[in-house]
Amino acid sequence: MSQHHPHQSELSAFVAAAAAEFGVPGVCVGILSKGQEQYAAHGVTSATHPQPVDEHTLFHIASVTKTFTATALMRLAADGLVDLDAPVRRYVPELRLADASAAASITVRQLLNHTSGLDWNLVGGEEGDGSLAAFVAQLHRLDLVAAPGSRASYSQAGYNLAGLVVERVTGLPYEQAVARLVLEPAGLADTVFDLDEVVLRRFALGHNRGEDGELRPALPWKGRPAGSRGNNPGGGAASCASDLLRWARFHLGGNAGAGVLPARDVRRMQQPTVALRASALGDALGICWFLRDVGGVATIGHGGSGNGQFAELLIAPEHDFAVVSLANSGPAGHQFNQAVLRWALAHHLGAVEQEPAPLPYDEPRAREVAGRYAIDALDLDIAADGERLTLAVRIKREIRAASAAGMPADHPAAAFGFLPGDGDEYVITEGGLKGQRGFFTRDADGAVVGVDLAGRLFPRAAASA
Repeated sequence: MSQHHPHQSELSAFVAAAAAEFGVPGVCVGILSKGQEQYAAHGVTSATHPQPVDEHTLFHIASVTKTFTATALMRLAADGLVDLDAPVRRYVPELRLADASAAASITVRQLLNHTSGLDWNLVGGEEGDGSLAAFVAQLHRLDLVAAPGSRASYSQAGYNLAGLVVERVTGLPYEQAVARLVLEPAGLADTVFDLDEVVLRRFALGHNRGEDGELRPALPWKGRPAGSRGNNPGGGAASCASDLLRWARFHLGGNAGAGVLPARDVRRMQQPTVALRASALGDALGICWFLRDVGGVATIGHGGSGNGQFAELLIAPEHDFAVVSLANSGPAGHQFNQAVLRWALAHHLGAVEQEPAPLPYDEPRAREVAGRYAIDALDLDIAADGERLTLAVRIKREIRAASAAGMPADHPAAAFGFLPGDGDEYVITEGGLKGQRGFFTRDADGAVVGVDLAGRLFPRAAASA
């Protein structure tokens, strides 16, 4: 496998060209290779009040936050304060779920590798004081999409519940506990949760591109009501490229962050715990990390999507390599970040992922899967028009109507096709979700009852009368 180490000018030129191609106002990329760091920033923090972006500019990193939550729980486990295989109710005895037996059996480890069976998240109708305890008190409203331990399905709610475990064990608010357990000893001085901390630093504002093609500021900054802490463990942190490469050094076994977690437990987080099928996110889940083979290179990583902001962190442990990409526009920020990951892996490690080719359109199979699938926040509509299959993802109308704040744009209908094999796996071939893979789930009678997209199971909605 040939390896090439691009000069700074090559990285800067690629980042500038990709930002222009995807129309992203501000981006920052960091690469760690053989102990050396490179950064390339381009554009501005905000289209309305522009300041230059650099490696210290804060972006909302959304679900990359989960890596902090998981590492904090791994540290508590290493200290003998948490048993990962104990029921969550040992630490949160008041937990109530729609399924009483699941509430009694879900373990901490199942929260960390997304096998709890909990649907994605509670969205809309939030009650209480915005605390984690208030969030968890509403989890009985959330559906279970699978029996605990039976399969992986990405759950923001599961990580927010894990954050309450951190609170209960430490006796500290989640944010203070994570800072003390992980962020401070790892030297992440510019990774924060509170907006009062964010505004003390240079930060990027998210943007969403409307149907008219215009970019508009994405508010609220994290996409949730001001003052709500209920989503912080699953996606509330703000950070910068410099801090995230320091975080990568720790998970590569470096001295940065010494004292956070024994090296054996760092490695344990990177071992597969549950396989993923036909997922663009990876081949398996470790403890939080998505594990993915890219052209023969083993990687671990995690992405995040906030309100008009996107983040990606990818690490190749065997090559002492990491790349972080941050972008402040939706939905093209995701496409920008994916382009950066592909470029960095190809240019530094010679690793190129082969894109799967779909089969020709098959009308009977297309009609079998056509219809609506839904989770708490999103409707996924699949249509067959006799020539091609399309998939559209839309925020539920009632949620969008109830929100006075700007919300991300929907993903309009995009073509997808089935992949060779058993006939239930697919790949999206155009639009903002291009390259995403997934599969259809069948019941014991062979009927299609769900579809996976981005690691989440969307159950089939009942046909309307």
